[in-house]
Amino acid sequence: MSEVLALASALIRRASVTPEDAGCQDLLAARLAASGFAVERLDVGTVRNLWASHGSDGPVLCLLGHTDVVPPGPLDAWQHDPFDPVVRAGRLFGRGAADMKGSVAAFVLALEKFVADHPDHPGTVALLLTSDEEGDAIEGVRAVVERFRADRRRIDFCLVGEPSSARRLGDVVRIGRRGSLTATVTVRGVQGHVAYPDQAVNPIHRVLPALAELVARQWDAEPWPEFPATTLQVANFRAGTGASNVVPGTATVQFNLRYSPRWTADALVGEIEAVFARHGVDAGFHWHRSGEPFHTGEGRLRAAVRGALRDLLGAAPEENTGGGTSDGRFVATLGAEVVELGPVNASIHQVDEHVDLADLERLPGLYREVVERCLLPGRGAA
Repeated sequence: MSEVLALASALIRRASVTPEDAGCQDLLAARLAASGFAVERLDVGTVRNLWASHGSDGPVLCLLGHTDVVPPGPLDAWQHDPFDPVVRAGRLFGRGAADMKGSVAAFVLALEKFVADHPDHPGTVALLLTSDEEGDAIEGVRAVVERFRADRRRIDFCLVGEPSSARRLGDVVRIGRRGSLTATVTVRGVQGHVAYPDQAVNPIHRVLPALAELVARQWDAEPWPEFPATTLQVANFRAGTGASNVVPGTATVQFNLRYSPRWTADALVGEIEAVFARHGVDAGFHWHRSGEPFHTGEGRLRAAVRGALRDLLGAAPEENTGGGTSDGRFVATLGAEVVELGPVNASIHQVDEHVDLADLERLPGLYREVVERCLLPGRGAA
């Protein structure tokens, strides 16, 4: 069994359903400490955060990942126990195999090899892990970044191991993400009998025209380069008592916007609340700002990733800002260049999640190549 397969399997065996870490970070911290890394625990509440670094001064290159996973879902739907890694048909199966314990294992092996071959390397190389990426993402990397900001600690480059690839390893890398804003709206009406609508105020009827306007809206006047368009999707709508002859007194609607840099969260909040007011909707709003958009322009990290993929895989990646969110959105606020590169994402969060063994074996060398291109003089990033 290869080193990366053995380490990925050891991580999968630890049932680290968010926000649990289940000992994953302790295992990795011990390995990295034995390789000369300085290990810091940056836990917040029940969330485990690990910063392991080697070197001094800048530039600082951070490999960013998470040890928590989403729940496995119905166990009887899996072909094997989701926390008992199984190799079958050239794939490693288990919860977190692709998202993202395979990448985390590859990160650790890449770092061990890099510092063994270059003990006096320039700059700093580090691994940042959290157990709060798949959950609320409040006490994980978000909190670590705020601590770094207060302490004036820097991150110049951040390589995120999220599964970015679509059909084959390295065909897609992420160079940014849209912002994410979620609204939970409580619409107030007056409960009554359906036969006497003049004595009631139906919150469903009141809110539907406002929702229809928001859903039909084209949010971006024109496309923002390298970004998908801003979208709004209604995720949940709850109302009614269960009786067919009662006008409900309240309704709750939840929707999410993924937005380009043409917007900020504050601007969207103002725009949407104005639409509700114009339609005469009596509503209370709870807003969750998950993160503002970020974008990494041409620079050393993008060039290093592109060069590594070209030389090791013969791949010319599509570089885009699609998909959901990642913890890279928090590190980007420190002024870091952020790029996401990881395995194929087709099975993530699904039953029988898996990663292709050939891809898993390639990842340590690929990540090491990116590190060398960013930190070693003369290696070049192009």
